[in-house]
Amino acid sequence: MPAYSFEALDAQGATRRGVMEADTAKAARGLLRAQELVPLQVQPVTGAANDPNAALGQQLFSRGVFTGTGLAIWTRQLAGLITAGLPLERALTALTDEAETERERNLVAALRAEVNAGSPFGKALSRFPREFPEIYVAVVTAGEQSGALGVVLERLATDLEERQALNARLLGAALYPAIVSLVAVVIVLFLVAYVVPQVANVFAGTKRALPFLTVAMLAISGLVRSWGWLVALVLGAGLVLLRLSLRNDAARERFDAAWLKLPVIGRLSRGYNAARFASTLAMLAGAGVPILRALQAAAETLSNRAMRADAMDALVLVREGAPLASAMAQKKRFPGLLPMFARLGEQTGQLPAMLQRCANQLGAEVQRRAMQLATVLEPLLIVGMGAVVMLIVLAVLLPIIQLNQFAR
Repeated sequence: MPAYSFEALDAQGATRRGVMEADTAKAARGLLRAQELVPLQVQPVTGAANDPNAALGQQLFSRGVFTGTGLAIWTRQLAGLITAGLPLERALTALTDEAETERERNLVAALRAEVNAGSPFGKALSRFPREFPEIYVAVVTAGEQSGALGVVLERLATDLEERQALNARLLGAALYPAIVSLVAVVIVLFLVAYVVPQVANVFAGTKRALPFLTVAMLAISGLVRSWGWLVALVLGAGLVLLRLSLRNDAARERFDAAWLKLPVIGRLSRGYNAARFASTLAMLAGAGVPILRALQAAAETLSNRAMRADAMDALVLVREGAPLASAMAQKKRFPGLLPMFARLGEQTGQLPAMLQRCANQLGAEVQRRAMQLATVLEPLLIVGMGAVVMLIVLAVLLPIIQLNQFAR
């Protein structure tokens, strides 16, 4: 039975919005009138040609309904209901009733309407790509076809939670150094552009030569005050040009390849992308997705285009008959741990489990290195900021000391 989003007035004149199921729009208006509501607008909840999320009309016009954490929680709830023995339609009905926001309630009601109309759950999810990524849909579809939807949803929820946890830890490790760096730049610019010139004006009439450090600091201050806006404009234009150039696939691949060669950050990026690739591949393979399709979907999750190109090359080799381990071993941008665990999985017949172990180990290694880097950066940034401020203070104090010695 199709679903319709509606807007109506109740007996008190208040506006009510929601989603209801009916055979036709006319029947939906009749149901609203039976509830003593005056229908103002009734629209079918169906996927649009170019933007399936437009199906929910004004209810879902802006940002996505689910955050990354919200999607993991919703998936876990759905998995628990299905594992407990509830049919999919009743599970979606329960989640509709328990939805925290109106937009989430309308989305789940639209999914329930698609399922009631006879669509597979995976197809219903695919009508809303803003909320459910392609990999999410592929895993759910495989779970439906294998008859183990509850188990697959549990595995999917676990993968989403682990990915969110890793991202949160990496963000936490980078947040403090970023804040310290930003505060340091603001303080130094304020001292150089405002404090140093004010103090230097006091000694302008003494007719005595200023210390070299003070002269150098005044020159820097003059440069910042006169040309700082131009430097900021050039840097901004450079960033804009860089972003525009990275829209070209070849340029982006070269940039990402160079990024992987950086001493510390490159290794972190390589480990993070490899962990994400291995985790996705393990989840898809464990759900019963064919290995070629799983490889292609896992490759598309890689944010580094150079590693994505290597993964697609490995896909070609596997399609030609090569084992997954040997195909991955030929791509040196991936850590050696990945082909080693893939080989063990192929030999033991436990490829999904071994790939997941590889993903866990790579993720733990990335987290450890990120924490080490943050631990080293924090004191270095503080010491560096202190040294710069000390030089500025010395540039201000040296003329005062020199003047006191002259007065004696």
